[in-house]
Amino acid sequence: MIRQWGWVLLHTLLSHWRRHPLQAACLLVGLWLATALWTGVQALNSQARDSYDRAAELFAGGAQTVLVDPQGQPFSQEHFVTLRRAGWAVSPLLRGSIELVEAPRPLQLTGIEPLTLPAGGAIAGQTADQASLQAFMLAPGVTWIAADTLAETGLVSGATPLLANGERLPPLQVVEDLPPGMLLVDIGQAQRLLGQPGLLSQLVVDPSLAESLPSLPAGVPLVWEARGEADLARLTDSFHLNLTALGLLAFVVGLFIVHAAANLAMEQRRALLQTLRACGVSLRSLLAVLLLELLVLALLGGSLGVLSGFALAALLIGDLSASLRGLYGAQIAGQLSLDALWWFTGLGMSLLGTLIAGGGSVLAAMRLPVLAWARPQAWREAQGRMIRRQALLGAGLLAAAAALVIWGGSLIAGFALLACLLLGAALLLPVCLQGLLHLAQLRPGGPVRQWFWADSQQQLSGLSVALMALLLALAANIGVGSMTEGFRQTFTGWLDQRLAADIYLRPHDAEQADAISQWLEQDPRVVAQLPSWQLDTRIGGWPTQVSGVVDHPLYAQTWPLLETVEDAWPQLAAGQGAMVSEQLAYRLELAVGDPLILDTPAGPWRLRVLGRYADYGNPKGQLLVSAAGLQQRWPNRPLTSIGILTAQDAAPGIAAQLRSRFDLGESRVIDQAALKAYSQQVFEQTFAATAALNTLTLGVAAIALFTSLLGLADSRLNQLAPLWAMGLRPRTLAALSLAQMLVLAALTCALAIPLGLLLAWCLVEVVNVQAFGWRLPWHWFPGQWLTLVMLALAAVLLASLGPAWRIMRTGPTRLLRSFAHGA
Repeated sequence: MIRQWGWVLLHTLLSHWRRHPLQAACLLVGLWLATALWTGVQALNSQARDSYDRAAELFAGGAQTVLVDPQGQPFSQEHFVTLRRAGWAVSPLLRGSIELVEAPRPLQLTGIEPLTLPAGGAIAGQTADQASLQAFMLAPGVTWIAADTLAETGLVSGATPLLANGERLPPLQVVEDLPPGMLLVDIGQAQRLLGQPGLLSQLVVDPSLAESLPSLPAGVPLVWEARGEADLARLTDSFHLNLTALGLLAFVVGLFIVHAAANLAMEQRRALLQTLRACGVSLRSLLAVLLLELLVLALLGGSLGVLSGFALAALLIGDLSASLRGLYGAQIAGQLSLDALWWFTGLGMSLLGTLIAGGGSVLAAMRLPVLAWARPQAWREAQGRMIRRQALLGAGLLAAAAALVIWGGSLIAGFALLACLLLGAALLLPVCLQGLLHLAQLRPGGPVRQWFWADSQQQLSGLSVALMALLLALAANIGVGSMTEGFRQTFTGWLDQRLAADIYLRPHDAEQADAISQWLEQDPRVVAQLPSWQLDTRIGGWPTQVSGVVDHPLYAQTWPLLETVEDAWPQLAAGQGAMVSEQLAYRLELAVGDPLILDTPAGPWRLRVLGRYADYGNPKGQLLVSAAGLQQRWPNRPLTSIGILTAQDAAPGIAAQLRSRFDLGESRVIDQAALKAYSQQVFEQTFAATAALNTLTLGVAAIALFTSLLGLADSRLNQLAPLWAMGLRPRTLAALSLAQMLVLAALTCALAIPLGLLLAWCLVEVVNVQAFGWRLPWHWFPGQWLTLVMLALAAVLLASLGPAWRIMRTGPTRLLRSFAHGA
């Protein structure tokens, strides 16, 4: 009997949605959009972390302690032989980047020796059988590749792809759970394909041996390092945290729709709830059934949102993969592969969000005395108390944001600052709008004017949530848009400075470099050659690229220096100092003039920091030193690249001749225009997901306004009926209602602009510095703000047209009925 009574009660409450299908649709759309945006972002992050985990678990369950050269350079395999003879459980590894003629992008080639790997030769969590190992190690060998990498490159199993250097890979064979973007071959094959005979990159050490970090035998100049994917995770954490913050913001804005629809439904059902209470329904039973109703709606809207989130992630995964690869060198699978946990997490977020958004109105109703449930004044008083509590909470959040600006010193604190700032401002919005409307009402005017401002204040209780959504969405668009556009201008100017040469060339080897240099000297169209030598090392634990450059006036004229000592370039050419990238200086807390000691094969190189320069988008630190000094301390270091200055309009012809004469691929001879275009493409891909989420957030805010206005349409007729009775026509009433909405939206937009600029400041001065180690110049974009405000007002206008049209088309009969049945 009790169960039957519960179903009757649930059916009674659900009948409200049957009578108001559009209101039910708006609530479900809010849940759908909120869950879709959140789960889409989490799907992207989940895919990236899965790729990182696959790379970390490649050998021996994720053993990451390795032996490497102190300068991060390839070393002789004789050190491996010495350690094995001494009884050390080590395994050789050689890594390098290769270019396939058929592949759209470079891939990482890794050479291993399976028999000596830790944990009995486990690779990607699997132990290969004897037949597989023989096929892998014996000529002609095989190339192990992940299924998603094979699909992305368009190759087929068994193919022997041609490399850009003329070598061919052994036949391809798919192996499950290999990291994306990686090719695995025998160590001997890797040395041949990479042109590094007798060299290794690192030695993988058995975890039981690595725990004690024993001293190495004499004559083995290697060092211990707990490295690998930890560097990648550290570099990409900020990127994923930024996406998560945007997804959470979109989720919160979507929940505003749910909150507005749930509040409206509760207010419209106040007479029904009073009747049920008068019929003997207990408060506990009513609360349980109302929460069950929310649960059903959450499951329905959340399921749609999870499916849509998967589709959104599939649409954006290509841009995310290109961004992470271009910014950090991270290899991310281009196809989604998600487990059941992700689906349940999405539904869980939908349930939690629904309880937060709709549960408040249920609890507020439960606190009212039974006889007060049907009185609108009681509901308005309850809403007034809630607004005051929101204002106090908002003030507290803004105070917390101010404290985080002063004392916060981490990336998490930076994102907490953004959350406190946005939520605090949103909670204070109704009070701010109420104050502005009250000031407008104080101005003298006729009765209609006084009613306009007084009624606008009254509408705040029903529209405050939707206006908060508009404030957050517009502020986020202004803040992120200002940062992105400022970065675009800065990045473009920085590229013009850094890419000053007309052609950039990377020879295959030292012999080819000498031949190219001699050929260029004989060409009258070539003005100058700028050879440079690069090597990767670690300084203070941070991955760093050391670049040796020759003495040429072009560097002093174009290099983007932020701070420098006097006569910096002559001192650099003399080998007395180094230029340090901004992010490396930030990480190592280096100031101009500080000493810097660089470990080299020839002993410590004592340098002085001569200047800091901007190096946007580079996840590694960079050090600029004298080419002569670098060659002296790293003898026999091959030439890495050559910058070529040419006569006007001669670059395309010279580049074409270099490719054909020396058999160089497109990626090894790049003219300045092509390199700038590629860099700008990577930039656009980096912010593609951010732009999409911002646009969707603004659209969700418009839907929130439409939901609120649509739900208030019936109560508005009761409020406007007395004005019609006093002589105002429905067309005039509709125009006044439309003007009210535009005024409220315009005031919200006016408050959103400074909030957006404050958000941009936090992103540039706090979050960006903590995440990347460099600071962007501050830029103002009034045209962008005006465009966003006009778009927001246009969205508000479109959302208001339906309710305004309904008011205008209302006949006298309906208006007269308001006096008999008005609330």
